[in-house]
Amino acid sequence: MSVLHCGVDFGTTNSTVGLCAAGGAPYLVPVEGNEVTIPSALFFSLEDGSVHYGRSAVHEYMDGAEGRFMRALKSILGTSLMKETTQVGRDRMTFQGLIGRFLRNLRTQLEAHHGSVPEHVVLGRPVFFIDGDPAADRTAQDQLEAAARDEGFKHIEFQFEPVAAALNFERELNDEALALIVDIGGGTSDFSVLRLSPERSKATDRRSDILSTSGVHVGGTDFDRQLNIARVMPEFGLGSSTKDGKRQLPVWYFNDMATWHKINLLYTPKTMRDIHSLQREAAEPAKLDRYLHLLENRSGHRLAAQVEAAKIQLTDAADAAVRLKEPGLDLSVPVARSEFETASNELVRKIETAIDEALTAAGVLAGEIETVVLTGGGAQVPLVRKTATERFPHARIVNTDRYGAVGLGLALDAARRFG
Repeated sequence: MSVLHCGVDFGTTNSTVGLCAAGGAPYLVPVEGNEVTIPSALFFSLEDGSVHYGRSAVHEYMDGAEGRFMRALKSILGTSLMKETTQVGRDRMTFQGLIGRFLRNLRTQLEAHHGSVPEHVVLGRPVFFIDGDPAADRTAQDQLEAAARDEGFKHIEFQFEPVAAALNFERELNDEALALIVDIGGGTSDFSVLRLSPERSKATDRRSDILSTSGVHVGGTDFDRQLNIARVMPEFGLGSSTKDGKRQLPVWYFNDMATWHKINLLYTPKTMRDIHSLQREAAEPAKLDRYLHLLENRSGHRLAAQVEAAKIQLTDAADAAVRLKEPGLDLSVPVARSEFETASNELVRKIETAIDEALTAAGVLAGEIETVVLTGGGAQVPLVRKTATERFPHARIVNTDRYGAVGLGLALDAARRFG
């Protein structure tokens, strides 16, 4: 029986596990029922102490079960939050421990499928976990490696996520190509310029074919956040003033409510007291009633999910709406694609700059790029896709498996490294 080698794509919004034998084709392992992708989410039930992962976690939370919902944990790696603990049921847990719990579930699913767990694994990582801070970026990788090691992965290597996506795409090539890989994930956007070909694919060491890498801490959840801040949080008090008109309400309460990995941190008695105090001096106290509803019912992630759903609708439609209807709150906020794009302008400029940096570092002109490979859910946003492709009018535009390409490439990389 052929030895299988493992690649794990722990993503901000979705995760996959790939297996590959030396010289073989990679495939993704079912990680939630028959699904080969799993949302990177956990739910700790306060009703029976159970822990749910992926779609099950989302369902429990959306169904109103009492408990703690966690998502976008990858965004915390390398930040000061990793040094803190958070209340989960009766216990306090580190964020590294929470990431480890999710990786443990992936390992359990792998063992159920394969019968054993390969000791060697290649983990995906963005080009930059943290922008402009090499020390924090290295810390983020070390934290992810420690979490994986604590859960039983013994020999751990890392590969850049856009490079992994390129390795998977390369299997389809018949000729050599100079390619730009555009990977817009849930938390980061990464870009690599590579030489790809059937002959080059046989080499174990591909460092000389990686002409450049660049990245920026911008991903799908950032687009959600900007849409939330621009169109939804004003319905909860953002931009409101005090009764005397002398000052606006503090913005950080609303910014954090729009940020996936910070929402849980608002569910404290102090935040509740703060909002009650602000309500007494606010010119529009009814808006803060809605904010209090989010706190009292722990509905922040439910609202964020509806914002995300509206963003996805705007991929194909000119208009959408953010709707959240539950006892005590009936909200419907119309959103136009033009409003979303205006709110996203700064993020798109950062992506454009990072693409320029990748081309400059590789020493190539836009006209020399023969293939642009798009992967990641964020690459489906029309404005992002346009930004990533419009300067390459003569290049072949390739859409890969937006959620599975990286996991497949990591497994292929593992087979070449360890096979």
